[in-house]
Order: sequence, then structure tokens, then C-alpha cells
Amino acid sequence: MNVEIFPDRETLGAQAGAKGAEFIKAVIREKGEANIILATGQSQFETLETLIHDKDIDWSKVRMFHLDEYIGMPITHKASFRKYLTERFVDKVSVLNEVVLINGEGDAQEECNRLGNIIKNYPIDVAFVGIGENGHLAFNDPPANYDIEDPYIVVDLDAACRQQQMGEGWFNTIDDVPKQAISMSIKQIMKSKKIICAVPDERKALAVKNCLTKEVSNIYPASILQNHADCYCYLDQGSASLL
Repeated sequence: MNVEIFPDRETLGAQAGAKGAEFIKAVIREKGEANIILATGQSQFETLETLIHDKDIDWSKVRMFHLDEYIGMPITHKASFRKYLTERFVDKVSVLNEVVLINGEGDAQEECNRLGNIIKNYPIDVAFVGIGENGHLAFNDPPANYDIEDPYIVVDLDAACRQQQMGEGWFNTIDDVPKQAISMSIKQIMKSKKIICAVPDERKALAVKNCLTKEVSNIYPASILQNHADCYCYLDQGSASLL
């Protein structure tokens, strides 16, 4: 794992986005198209801004997947990750080759099957991820399932994860936060050829310490990134404060 520390989240996001853009453009030159995964949440704001302002990326040659979505949440809700990506990314770049969004409003297992049947045909070139306050990777809360082969799974959200979502301002009360979501599995994320992990803010410091310095364990789900052959982790002074 390549770890870099920057003075603030703005610089972190700019550098993470620039590295990701570099990889995307290289894959397009080599293969003619690129398959990417995008993360959501406050930690990804600056990274996405950097990506959408890179005028040298031919987005018509990019296929986009994303990591997770709440079950039972309409796209009109401010916490919807479909809404987040549509407004913060899809609507701000030229037309993409394909946009594969998770719809958690219907039968969740059927949606997992649908998504799995799509992504198996498109090996991921670049994945953008973050680390949750409880160490989660996507919505794989501890203890995460490291072994399941299914690309997308139904997961239960633990109390710490739900508290984070409320704390970031997406929900008014803890009772408003859904208890389940559809998440990309750990094994599917780890199949990505390159991973860009952007983790700003001091509230992530303990999770960063646990996931980057302790032995790989599903109690610290994102610690699995230590085993990835080409992962780049971007921190700021706050998130790196316990290293």
C-alpha cells in the first residue's frame, strides 16, 4: 500500500483525483475504455471535483459502477447515493459509456443478482473508495465477510455506521437511518486493478490507524487493502494524526 499524507482535505482530494484521472486516461489509451467504481460521502467531495474538471478524460469511454446504496430509499432522498452520484458526477461530465447505479427500492437480492451479472463482464480498472469511522469498506461493517464471492450483497448496518451517516448530516435522527443496504463485497472491491483510497478528517483517525497498522482482520474491514497489489491511500493531517 502506498500512503501519502497531505496538509488538508482539499489537497488530499486533489491529489487522489489527479492520480485516479491519470490511471483512467492510461487505461483508455491502452484498452479503448475504462471501468471504474466511485465512492460517495463527504470524504469524496474533492476527489470527484478533481475528476470532473479533468478535460482530458474521454468520459464516453468510461463505465461507472458504485459501491453501495440504502435499501428502501428513494432517489429523491438527500442521503441517496444514486442522487449523490447523479448530481455530483454524472450530470457534470459528458455522457458516459454506461452508468450502473444500485437501486435499493425493489427486491434487494434481485438487484444484487442484476448488478453481479453486469459487473462480472467488466473487470474494474480503477476503484475509488474511502474508510468509514468504524473501518468499513463500502458498507461492509465489522466483522466483514472476506470470503463471500457474490459481487453485491445485502448487509446490515451497525450502530457506528448509522451514527456516522447521521453525523455527516444526511439524516435528522438515528431512527431515520436505514438498517440495511446493498453493498459491493470485499472480494469484488479487491479485484480492482488499482484502488484510490481517500480518507480525510480527524474523526477517521482511529479507523485509519487500525486499518493501516494492525494485522489484516475483518474486525477492521478496510485493513484488507494492505493486501492489494496496487492501492494508494491519501490522508490529511487529521486522519493521519494517530499514525
